[in-house]
Amino acid sequence: MREHDCDDERLAESPAPALSLLMPIYNMERYLPESLASACAQTLSDFEIVCIDDGSTDGSAAVIDEFARRDDRIRVISKANSGYGDSMNRGLTAARGVYIGILEPDDVLYPDSLRLLYDTARRTDADIVKGNFDRYWARPRERVEFSEVVDAARCDTAACPREDPFIFYEQPSIWSAVYRRAFLEQAGIRFLPTPGASFQDCSFAFKALAAADRVTYVHDAVLRYRQDNEGSSVHASDKVFCVCDEYAEVERWIVRVFEPRHGSDEAARLLRIAQVAKYDSYLWSYVRLAPEYREMFLTRMAREFAHAIDRGWFALDDLKPWKRANLEAIMCDPAAWVRRNAAYAGAGPAGRAWHYLRLGGLGLLAAYARDRLRHG
Repeated sequence: MREHDCDDERLAESPAPALSLLMPIYNMERYLPESLASACAQTLSDFEIVCIDDGSTDGSAAVIDEFARRDDRIRVISKANSGYGDSMNRGLTAARGVYIGILEPDDVLYPDSLRLLYDTARRTDADIVKGNFDRYWARPRERVEFSEVVDAARCDTAACPREDPFIFYEQPSIWSAVYRRAFLEQAGIRFLPTPGASFQDCSFAFKALAAADRVTYVHDAVLRYRQDNEGSSVHASDKVFCVCDEYAEVERWIVRVFEPRHGSDEAARLLRIAQVAKYDSYLWSYVRLAPEYREMFLTRMAREFAHAIDRGWFALDDLKPWKRANLEAIMCDPAAWVRRNAAYAGAGPAGRAWHYLRLGGLGLLAAYARDRLRHG
């Protein structure tokens, strides 16, 4: 069903579904049929699928319409291209479910996933339920790898992420979770609607986890996360400062929204968590950037962390020893760091080990190696 103004009254009169599954779509004709089919095949029946077509110029609209003709749970919102964040905000506004899920149109849900996430949410009275996922490659040969964001020991009991903040340091993976809609609305959690931006899951994930009092984790992989879509933002080597905009939004939200509700001590603790997460995100982003952008990115990174230290948001001692040494070197002279470490981006674990040996000697290398062994 395509959305029109005249649909509003009829939708308001119909009972709210248990869950709204949001699908932001832009030029995904190649992968969309399999993804939509996985949504329609869920064993949870009481849910709606809200497809937000962000002005696709390929055959995505035709694929959506064909599925909508066969399944009346599908609602279609069509709009001019305005970016992922705006699409997701439109979906959040349109959603009617008690809980909200997210499915990227190149990923595939497993049949029982929405039922598992929703039933767990109801059983544990959770604001968020988050699962693990499988990484998937179709080329050069089909391959699936389990990605354990949350270990089994932390699963099945609701907890507050602020009290056990490990989850802030993991990949955002907003699509392996469901969110209580009333919780998101009351906390005012939305996406940053920057046109043409990438990584807009980053600030949404951080804010949602920081605002939640009850998050339950499940150990099952709930979807297949595609790794070989060339159009994914992960592969956009010219998107230089998008991740910086996301962390600027996180910092703004902590100071303007979180602190008045939770107090200065909790806000100070959360700002430190945000800076540690930001370090990892920035180095990950550095690795994916094209070489010509790396120096300007590290220059901004150095400036931002110096600012955070000056404001008391962060101390170098908040980082693990090898990360601390790395950030100190970057802040001292980002251009020199880029020149000396030209191979860092593609070095892999062995290359990183050599990097830390050169940076801080055997003690730093040993600390890095111990952490690698502990976390696989």
